[in-house]
Amino acid sequence: MASTPGNQKATHLENSQGKKSQHAEEAIFYMNCRAAYLTVLKSSLENIKSKEQLSLVLQQAGRNPSQKTINKYWTSQTSSLNFDDFCAILKKEKPATKDELLEAFGKIDTDKAGYISHDKLSKILTTRGDKMTWEEVTSITKQADFNCNGKLDYNKFCELYLSTSEQCCKAARNRLEIDPRLRQQHFGNQSENFPEGITLPVSKPSPRVSRKTDHKLAKGDSRAPSRPSSAQSSKASTSTTVSVGASRSTKLILEPDTMKEWQCAQSKGCFYLEENGEIISHKYRLHLPQRSALCITIKPFSIPQAEGKSCHWMSVDTALFILKENGSQDNLQLVSFTELQNKEQMFGWRGELGSGVYWLLPFTTGCRLRKEKTQITGEAKLVWRDEDGELTLTNEFQAALLDIFETIDLDGNGLLSLEEYNFFELRTSGEKCDQEAWAVCKENFEMKKNELTRQGFLDLNLMEANDRDGDPWDLWVTLLSLGYNKALEMTEACPFVIDICAERCKPRIKAISLEAGGSQLSRAVCRSVAQKGEAKVLDGSENIFIYTYRSGSRITSVIENKSENKVIIHVNNEQSKNCLNNRGLTVFAVEVAPKSMMVSQHVMALNEQEEWIYSCVHSLVC
Repeated sequence: MASTPGNQKATHLENSQGKKSQHAEEAIFYMNCRAAYLTVLKSSLENIKSKEQLSLVLQQAGRNPSQKTINKYWTSQTSSLNFDDFCAILKKEKPATKDELLEAFGKIDTDKAGYISHDKLSKILTTRGDKMTWEEVTSITKQADFNCNGKLDYNKFCELYLSTSEQCCKAARNRLEIDPRLRQQHFGNQSENFPEGITLPVSKPSPRVSRKTDHKLAKGDSRAPSRPSSAQSSKASTSTTVSVGASRSTKLILEPDTMKEWQCAQSKGCFYLEENGEIISHKYRLHLPQRSALCITIKPFSIPQAEGKSCHWMSVDTALFILKENGSQDNLQLVSFTELQNKEQMFGWRGELGSGVYWLLPFTTGCRLRKEKTQITGEAKLVWRDEDGELTLTNEFQAALLDIFETIDLDGNGLLSLEEYNFFELRTSGEKCDQEAWAVCKENFEMKKNELTRQGFLDLNLMEANDRDGDPWDLWVTLLSLGYNKALEMTEACPFVIDICAERCKPRIKAISLEAGGSQLSRAVCRSVAQKGEAKVLDGSENIFIYTYRSGSRITSVIENKSENKVIIHVNNEQSKNCLNNRGLTVFAVEVAPKSMMVSQHVMALNEQEEWIYSCVHSLVC
């Protein structure tokens, strides 16, 4: 039965109200995030630099994080967290409800008396979980000894705890409203009409500014919704539209017949997605003994064992930035980058380089390599016991381990050297295997030429399972850190392969590190877009430039702020069609430091088989 116009109108009204309600909730959430953050830090541009700061800002947001929670987000590889990271943590770490607190106390109060003696509480808090000191416990019991009888009335304690948390949040919000300096951080506009009385949050910019260069190029990564611009708030704006046809079979003119005589080198590597959304990868040093014509390509790596499986990473975009080392590793100059593309997601560059040392920095936009939202209902089985009770790896787990072996075997010789194995160890455990430990491996697992074989790698993981008596926890830690989900699918990593062919010499490529791209890569991306892209001045603002560059199947936008003051730029993609950007938002805002450049966004086609239109308006908010 067809719906009536009245029904359609009611449905539309419900959807509109639901959308407003959702935006209002997001507004309150991000207002609280910013209020808590600015209570501890001076600006959203400033990063959290220690566990203590992380704990403090979480407390200001009404959370009471345990040491286990802090360690989950601040690992041995963490050097800083930005405002984006903080918001993501708050979304995961929900504040405890009264029912949850009462349930926890109820497990201790087995007699259901409604109270717990201070002695019993002190014993539990100082011996279990995140152990507290006697001084910390005494402080709690003194504040919560409502009846002065040496017993904790935990119902009243829960009320005190929750009211204290709310007071922390309220105090932070009040400080945000009162302090003019902090109110300058309260920016952005909403495209919808919101109910009166809702204070909308600022958008979520948090570039990591490099202070080692004259330009202080910022990385920038804003994922939080902002308030959309209006004619009253925007002082200047500029729009850019690019129409791109459906993907066709294009040929990458990189491999003419003459190259058959060229000398080649190859190395594999991998992009890994961190918990906070940051992407890390191998970095490489390239040595050329003499000047030569070169062909350099990078593409996702098709693992032989994975044939027939769903290979999510094969659609991930890849690129390489080529930098010349001038005297030291810290002094790198952008030479070029891979911008030619073929239908197999291969990006390449062809040209001539002089003798010397170069750095190859792999890059992906993050449009397709991102945290997966799909919930996995079941968990794959990793080990089982045979008839004799012996522990054995399941076929599915062995297949995944062989895929991992192919990925970490960087030189592709079918063996793992100590150096290759240590990249695996650093990623999965944060520690290296020294020569002495490697000698022990040699005694216990199959090796050839002092390198670990595939069977040796499987046996090593079986030994780890035996050490835990079949408990797969450590095995899952390894798999998850390598981008696998609980269904044994690699969804948060992208293995790739780099090929280098030289006409007049033998190129040598060596993986040096496994880390985030950092300021070097950020500068390279910004400079490449500024050099090759179309530049537009923000109307009415001669110091703000928007650069837009299309490279193969992706478009990158960079903002340059030449002024002496910080600026906030509102970005609106609502008129784009069939597009996917690395921020995951249609409307957002970014904060650009004085005299700096930062990436506004990377955009790709949602469906490459259809035409897509990039239509973006950048507006100056303040």
